[in-house]
Amino acid sequence: MPESAPQEKMSIIHHLVELRNTLLHSVLAITIFFVVLFPFADKIYTFIAAPILATIPGSNLIAIGVISPFLTPLKMALILAVYLAMPFLLFKIWAFVAPALYKHEKRLILPLIISSTILFYTGILFSFYIVFPVIFSFLSTVGPSVVNFTPDIQYYLDFVIKVSFAFGVAFEVPIATILLIMFGVTTPEKLKKNRAYIIIGAFVLGMILTPPDIISQVLIAIPIWLLFEAGLVFAPLFKVRKREDLPEEDGESSTVDWQDKEHNAKIDKLEDEMNKRGKDK
Repeated sequence: MPESAPQEKMSIIHHLVELRNTLLHSVLAITIFFVVLFPFADKIYTFIAAPILATIPGSNLIAIGVISPFLTPLKMALILAVYLAMPFLLFKIWAFVAPALYKHEKRLILPLIISSTILFYTGILFSFYIVFPVIFSFLSTVGPSVVNFTPDIQYYLDFVIKVSFAFGVAFEVPIATILLIMFGVTTPEKLKKNRAYIIIGAFVLGMILTPPDIISQVLIAIPIWLLFEAGLVFAPLFKVRKREDLPEEDGESSTVDWQDKEHNAKIDKLEDEMNKRGKDK
């Protein structure tokens, strides 16, 4: 069956109301997860601190700030609440933009959202269980022998959040590759031709995101490269037609064209009513 363009033209006020509802529902979801995690904030932070505590046996982290022992676990619980609510947040974003999409585009967006969520979580788990033990083992062996390696709990949390989020985003490379190919920004042939530059870029990114040791750089560079190759493999499955190339008889001209047609249809209807009234007189 031919796919049709959106049937209604939403007003600015309608868009603002939908945006407000999306934001409220997103904040509510994060709040619910935070309330559930709040009683376990200390235990959650103890679990997050396990990779670095394993490298300094017999010692603990320190707290420089006066209220750091109280606020830092709460901050960790809030960040974890955002991570856990990520699938719902992405779904609300998709629901907000869905009315502006055509049917063939909607069928592609949902699989991309699901796959991007899975890859984001995979990147975070990879950083926690693979990268952090290597990084902290390296950091605990460098520096003067007269310096005790006892990080502050706030600095440690900030480091964990930044690096884990960086890995979560880095694991979105297949999605970025698919989107670039899907919307015609580039082609698989061009990306394959420039593969060497992409591999070099992966190692440069690994050097930026990790401490200056070759092991941790490789731990992020190789996954990025392999995920890029995976994006090239799966990109043909997500091909879409450009809106300007869609046949007008299928109702899939561009949004601007559709709005013009709707405006002209209203004018024609008004003229018909005026002519009808003139004949009746």
